Amino acid sequence: MLIDTHCHINIMLRGYKTKSAYTKLTPEEIIQANAIVQQAFDNDTTCIINVGTDLIESTTCVEIAQMYENCFAIVGIHPNDLTDSWKDEFAHIQSLVKNSHENKIIGIGECGIDMHYEGYNLARQQDAFKAHIELALEHNLALSIHSRDAAEETFKIIDEYAKESNFKGIMHCYAYDQGYAQQAIDFNLVLGIGATLTYPKNEVLRSIVKSVQLEQIVLETDAPFLPPQIMRGKQNSPANIKIVAEYIAQLRQTSYENVANTTTTTVKKLFNLSQKLA
Repeated sequence: MLIDTHCHINIMLRGYKTKSAYTKLTPEEIIQANAIVQQAFDNDTTCIINVGTDLIESTTCVEIAQMYENCFAIVGIHPNDLTDSWKDEFAHIQSLVKNSHENKIIGIGECGIDMHYEGYNLARQQDAFKAHIELALEHNLALSIHSRDAAEETFKIIDEYAKESNFKGIMHCYAYDQGYAQQAIDFNLVLGIGATLTYPKNEVLRSIVKSVQLEQIVLETDAPFLPPQIMRGKQNSPANIKIVAEYIAQLRQTSYENVANTTTTTVKKLFNLSQKLA
């Protein structure tokens, strides 16, 4: 019924940046993954989209996707994870995408621009973002776009490609104002909405979620990050996507079923999932 369009099961299993090279999941990690996925499926989730942030994690996302019928992978390099050798990593990502059907890859990302932390290399981020967009267009895949404290810079690049007929994607963890939300929608993007919606100070996002069409919203958890307000300080999980859906239903004064059905229909169309879901 629900689709989590953005989570990081690989980080839930292994923490952040703990591996220097890709290694297959251990039997213990597979048991953990089974529990995470089953808990989500027990809470109205019918599909989980696992998102990579570098080559190692993207490869693990593919491994996890191949383990479960209704799990899929998005592969790419997060702007904060771009190194001097990012082009070499990206070449390997391109190789994964060439076998997208076998690897259950349905999108490109998480890619974009992040100017939140000091020391960012904007030119490198811009080059990498463009490379990700071009890869998505080449293979007719949707983008998972990360943008933090960089609205102008992000949308300037998007504007260069949005005229392409197959440009599509999600503004992951949408965090800008109403004006940029409309700009994203005009660029054939949908807004990724997660549990940050429940945070007391996030009145702007609540206003946006109430005002846009429900078809312009998709659900996400970004697990293990950004848990719902009632779970702050704890690890987030794909199972909590139900909390997000229920909150949106209450906010928009509509039924939970309407939120679930509408957002799921949007995701199926965006990622061409109708024939892929069991």
